[in-house]
Order: sequence, then structure tokens, then C-alpha cells
Amino acid sequence: MKNLLLSITLFFPIALSAQNLKLDYKIYDVKKKERVAIEDLIKDMDAANVLFFGEEHNDSVGHCLEAEIYKHLNEKYPKKAILSLEMFHTDVQPVLNEYLSGIISEKNFIKESRAWPNYKDYRPLIEYAKQHGLPVIAANAATRYSNAVTLGGLDVLIGLPKTSKGFLPPLPIDTATGKYLDKFNKTLGGHSMGNMKIYQTQNLWDATMAWFIAQFIKANKDVKVFQINGRFHSDEKLGTLAKLQKYSPKLKILNISAFSDQSFENPDWENFKNLGDYIIITNPKLKISY
Repeated sequence: MKNLLLSITLFFPIALSAQNLKLDYKIYDVKKKERVAIEDLIKDMDAANVLFFGEEHNDSVGHCLEAEIYKHLNEKYPKKAILSLEMFHTDVQPVLNEYLSGIISEKNFIKESRAWPNYKDYRPLIEYAKQHGLPVIAANAATRYSNAVTLGGLDVLIGLPKTSKGFLPPLPIDTATGKYLDKFNKTLGGHSMGNMKIYQTQNLWDATMAWFIAQFIKANKDVKVFQINGRFHSDEKLGTLAKLQKYSPKLKILNISAFSDQSFENPDWENFKNLGDYIIITNPKLKISY
């Protein structure tokens, strides 16, 4: 089954059917307190502008579901389903646009867009966008800026040239406190000066993704943005999601938290209900690390 799933993901991404995965994931609508289908989730987007998919980067079933949800969004909202990805940086937006337009080769695109090592997991999304003429937002902050913040803190960005600041959200960037900071410190094992600079880098990623989503929606009315990021960025409606709500208070945002869990056969929904509007639990037996 594992090899079959990989074959579907890598070689037949656009033809993927959720029916093939129906035994390998469960979607729970937190508000309704019941299991739902992908179609129900898509229907709820009638009243929303943005759908976050918080993923685990090595969850194969999760990646398949991203492609399936994106396909359903475009079918329901033709030409209005806009993909936004943590996996590409704002400064490679021209490279991404060139590939989607069919001007440059995939080889050059992968190299010059600095695609992640597991690009094959996101390739189905990019190829679907290319096939259907859909824009894709390269949403994340470039690694050079992330590294600069990790070394010198957020204030280091103030000294960047004006042209460089065009790839970033408005400065200065607020550092989130409260629940998000507590969660971060717990994940990294406590507060330290080094961890705080890493936390500022996390806030840079959040603010950059949120800002470029907000700006795209401002320039393109009535779109439905499908934002994909690591789930720490959007679980509990914190991180990127909270920043987006701050930049654009009127936006209606829904979020998915997707992950594999040993409780797959009998999930404890109460234990997960604060993570998102929807919880997707995937079969851990199919989780493949790269």
C-alpha cells in the first residue's frame, strides 16, 4: 500500500482521487462535532476567504489531500482558487511565475526557485496550477533574511536596502507574545536568548506569509486562498493566521490541522479540538519520512 500511494503521488498527481485514500484519513469538523467529507469542507468556503492547511512536512497522505482539496476548490470556484505556499520565498515569485507561464523549464525552476528537497510532495500542486492557469503565491521570507534575524534579531531588517524590503512585510515586525510564545518555548525546551532570536525568525515567516496573502487578496477580490504551511504556523489560529487576521481584520479564515496520530483508529477528538476548524488525522502507517 505504501508503494502504491507513492506512485499515485509522484506520477499521477492531478488524477488523484480522495476515494483512494478514504481508509487512510479522517476529517473532523470541530464546530459540528462530526466527521465530514472533503466536499463539506469545500462548501464551507462559500463564507470564507482563506483556508489554511497546517501540515506535517513528511506526511504523505497529508500531501495527497492538499492536492485533492486544491482540485476541489478550483472546481467549485473556477479561476478563483489561489494557492499560497510556505515552501517558496517571496523573492522567487518571478521564477515561479515564469514556470507557471511555461517560459522556463522545470529543471531551471526547481534550481532557481530553491525548491525544498521534498519538492516532489508539492509538485502536484504546482503542476495543477500550471495546467489550469492559476496564480501561486510564493509567500515565505527568503532564507538570507531568516538567517540574518536568527543572528541579529528583527531589528537587523531595518537596515536593508529599500529594494530588499519589497520582499518583506512592513517593518518593524511585532513579536507575538502570550500563547504563541509559550507554545514555542515549550517546543524548544524553554526560554533562552538564542531561542528568542529563533522565535523572532518564526515571527518573520508568519508576518511575511500573512502580508503577501493579504496583499494578493486586496488586489484580487473574491478569491479563495489555499495557504499551505507547517501546522505550527496556524494551529490554534496562532502564528501566520493571527498575523493575517491583524493585517486584514475583515477576512474570514478557516484552518485545518492535519497530522498522523497513533489514535487513528479511534481518535480522541476532544484532545484535538482547539487546533483548528477542521482536524485531519492520517494513518501513521503511511507516514513516510524523507
